[in-house]
Amino acid sequence: MSRTRPLVLPGGRGLVAALALVSALALALPGSAAPGSATQELRGRLSRADLERSYADLVEKLLPAVVNVQVERTERAPGIPAPFLDPDFRRFFERFFGMPMPAPERQPRFRARGEGSGFFIDGKGHIVTNAHVVAGADKVSVTLQDGTRLPARIVGIDERSDLAVLKVDPKGPVTWVEFGDSSKVRVGDKVIAVGNPFGLGGTVTAGIVSSTGREIGAGPYDDFIQIDAPINRGNSGGPTFNLDGEVVGVNSMIFSPTGGNIGIGFAISANTAKQVVAQLIEKGTVERGWLGVSIQPIDEDLAKSLGLPDTKGALVARVEPGSPADKAGIEAGWVIREFNGTPIDRLRTLTRAVAAATPGSKATLVVFAEGKEKRVTVEIGRMPGGEQVARAEPSEPSKGQPRLGLSLASLTPALREQYGIDPSVQGVLVREVDPDGPAAEKGVQEGDVIMAIAGKPVRSPREVADAVKKAHAEGRKTVLVQLWRDGEPRFVAIPIAVS
Repeated sequence: MSRTRPLVLPGGRGLVAALALVSALALALPGSAAPGSATQELRGRLSRADLERSYADLVEKLLPAVVNVQVERTERAPGIPAPFLDPDFRRFFERFFGMPMPAPERQPRFRARGEGSGFFIDGKGHIVTNAHVVAGADKVSVTLQDGTRLPARIVGIDERSDLAVLKVDPKGPVTWVEFGDSSKVRVGDKVIAVGNPFGLGGTVTAGIVSSTGREIGAGPYDDFIQIDAPINRGNSGGPTFNLDGEVVGVNSMIFSPTGGNIGIGFAISANTAKQVVAQLIEKGTVERGWLGVSIQPIDEDLAKSLGLPDTKGALVARVEPGSPADKAGIEAGWVIREFNGTPIDRLRTLTRAVAAATPGSKATLVVFAEGKEKRVTVEIGRMPGGEQVARAEPSEPSKGQPRLGLSLASLTPALREQYGIDPSVQGVLVREVDPDGPAAEKGVQEGDVIMAIAGKPVRSPREVADAVKKAHAEGRKTVLVQLWRDGEPRFVAIPIAVS
């Protein structure tokens, strides 16, 4: 039985699965364990000729630092459908069929065993592994390469980055390894991976870096190194080494339509791991910076509507009331172009930069607002969580009139209830979308609420029509629309069509 975290990649072409293995099997190959940092001993010692011939000298030093991680957890047996968890439904079922249902709290439980990999990062017994390997574990132990089995305790888990730190009390000196600088990793670099695939401890595979900076939808701080060194379930938490013996990544996931290796694996970058691991050891948890904004990417139409020279930056879709961004005066519709000197080329750049900022520190943002750039200073926070019913729809626009291809209605209590729109949301309801119109091409849907046009709030279909006419009269090809959908605001630039 496998414990995995399947993630469908865009296009639905396969699965990205976490590599933790659930099994009763745990094998460990013996090996000599020289004390100290293996990375220090190896750094710059092996020539290119040595490594072209064999990785054996490299592996001999590194292997003792890698451990097999075994976990036990109590899990509830499946089998009771969700409706039967509702007390009223259960009582109805029992009365109607005369058949007692077992209470959820009496559902059978069973002991599940899982396996993964890890590696020593110091001589004190700290071990890095994946969060999904040890999350929910009742008991954790590790097996060293010489066969020694030690109980381990969990120092800290950070599910957002899928990293965890364990602690053992070794009976003697241990071999450990150091993190390298993953920003220096290049596509095409040779790497080796060490781990415990399918319980086969001490397994070494080799390959190259296929890509860097991968974002695969695993979380808000994705920064994966893609490798083609074969890794499988059970490799989770194991290290990816460069040829200097430095850990450049922590193996976490594979892309696979079958569950087995097809040469596409993902390792959490060492630079991400270093920050998280240091905090887990020091505090047992990870404190991340918080700005308090919802952001979205910028396409070419949005850039034109906003007057931007390019599509770089993060468009602020919403500002949380009382958040650091709110206190600094940042508003929805602004574009964050730079954070503490780092250009924002994509959303993840901003997400990671803010998360890495120390809560309470000052950050300087370069924002584009009202047609020009300006600097804003923000103090980074700590990441926390009876009317008349009437329908007014605009008549068909006459020939030559600008349009978006929408049928609109004022928000009434009845329509709010029908579409599940919170009373705090103000705007105009989208009742119908012309499938051949420009709004449909931009993904506008029935039930969306138009909150603002060109930065100005709208409260009636007439105000929307007037705003579109004004934008058309000013020679604009698109109009910037702020929408509300599923509890979140977003901006979209809709081309203006003419009837």
